[in-house]
Amino acid sequence: MHCFLLLLSFAVLGGFAATVPVVSNEEALTEALFDSDVDGNYTVEYLIESNGYPVETHQITNSDGYILTIHRIPKGITGKSNGKVAYLQHGILSSSADWVVQGPGKSLGYILADEGYDVWMGNARGNSWSRNHTTLSPDGAEFWQFSWHQIGVVDIPEMIDYVLAHTGVDGVYYAGHSQGSTSYFVMLSSLPEYNSKIKVQTSLAPIAFMNHMTSPLLQIISFWTGALDTLTSLIGMNEFLPNTDFIKFIVGDDVCKEDSITQFLCTNTLFAICGFSRKQMNTTLLPVITKYAPAGSSTKQMLHYAQEIRSAKFRQYDFGMIDNLKKYGSVNPPNYDLKKITAPTFLIYSKNDWLSAEKDVDRLCTGMPTACKGKILMSDFQFNHLDYMYGIDAASLVYNKVISLFARY
Repeated sequence: MHCFLLLLSFAVLGGFAATVPVVSNEEALTEALFDSDVDGNYTVEYLIESNGYPVETHQITNSDGYILTIHRIPKGITGKSNGKVAYLQHGILSSSADWVVQGPGKSLGYILADEGYDVWMGNARGNSWSRNHTTLSPDGAEFWQFSWHQIGVVDIPEMIDYVLAHTGVDGVYYAGHSQGSTSYFVMLSSLPEYNSKIKVQTSLAPIAFMNHMTSPLLQIISFWTGALDTLTSLIGMNEFLPNTDFIKFIVGDDVCKEDSITQFLCTNTLFAICGFSRKQMNTTLLPVITKYAPAGSSTKQMLHYAQEIRSAKFRQYDFGMIDNLKKYGSVNPPNYDLKKITAPTFLIYSKNDWLSAEKDVDRLCTGMPTACKGKILMSDFQFNHLDYMYGIDAASLVYNKVISLFARY
């Protein structure tokens, strides 16, 4: 356990050792967002409109009764239109805000819109913008009884169906970050008929197999999965809301000391889990990012990932031997059949990713031989898991590749 603490502490302390460029328009947006707090107006719609782009809000009630929000940028400010529809799916503890938080020319949502795409950004059940249900309250335990399996077999397929019906196209150009890729693999392996609804997919920091990942917090959670009562008291019984003292213990006293520039890591579980790289973190943007992230998730989503670490398999949620027999008819949960995925899929990964390890990405690509059209290693070897969304160079290093890959299909 001490090696985990040292790893995180060194990464954090080293991460802020250098001065990061300050961008004036980001300062203006930060001030506008904080000024808007008087009215509590820091929605995704406000963020997009503040940058001069049109935005629509669509809500669907899925077959499980969850009310999901989809944000749409129907066009960019360039006037281009290519007749293509892009669908973007966020990672765990995140939301549609991730695709626009860096601003025009820097966030994938705006870049795609300016390239002529009709951009739709989904929100999975339980996050800030999909925290509603026809009968269940998020204050109750039943609301949170889901993992990313349900997001993959219900939420995303039904949001894609809505997008296709609304736009009249026969397929979407899909980009998913982290859990947005996991749920994609779940969807196509469980519902192979959806392969035909995907023109091409780019997985940013893809996650399926996880036994080589290095996130200290997830390693510790996976270690304690056998003692659920103890674990859930630390990370949240239903909604993933880790005990602040627990996060501080993981991160270490040096990082959490008063007035430290890294102190936000002690309460922001997203960064504590995923890490960051020194030269990619724009500290000017941090106040805006922390307005929107973490956006919430169920504890079972995190436990499902922890199970993947321990089992070294990509499979459905493990309820324990007895309940597995009742639900699955076997003592172990079934594996996802990756061979059923046939839609063209590209895996974009990096060497310094705490969650998406290179060996696990290799195994994922091998497991879906028909679908995996290529693995693309980031040229910046220090690129980390959240840099795909928040990195200073995300547009040039990642999004240009996504645009190029989408243009092939």
